[in-house]
Amino acid sequence: MVSNLIPKAFFVTGGKAVSKASRLNTFDLALRNAGIAQCNLVKVSSIIPPNCKETKIKPIPAGTITYAVISKAEGTGETISTGLAWAVEKKGSYGVVAEAYGIMNQATTKKKLKNRINEMAKIRGIELGEVKFRIETLDVPEDSYGCVVAALIYLP
Repeated sequence: MVSNLIPKAFFVTGGKAVSKASRLNTFDLALRNAGIAQCNLVKVSSIIPPNCKETKIKPIPAGTITYAVISKAEGTGETISTGLAWAVEKKGSYGVVAEAYGIMNQATTKKKLKNRINEMAKIRGIELGEVKFRIETLDVPEDSYGCVVAALIYLP
């Protein structure tokens, strides 16, 4: 039934990690630091459904198939940053989520997020309410792998 796939709530989280083992291990550690490493994450695009309410982080049972908007940056010996911007349309119909990630600082990430979410609203002909941000930035040492993750996690 399609209505079972429409989330009722969401939370936003983030994490960062440094490891000498591998990029994959660093990503796994960043997910753990975000509190979502135990989930089977399914990346989805950028629409917050009508009546989907933001909540605080909730525990999710291990192995749960979990739909998420995920933004990730990886690097070695550089500043990496990732982030999400999200907002609901002023009339409350639905919302949008923008992503930005790469080799950049926090200020650049926020600027890109603002530009992207505003363009998303313009394309859809909607006026956004309060825009919120989650940004993770990390200076990665030369001899290590680094990963930053920001995720909007949908709950049933």
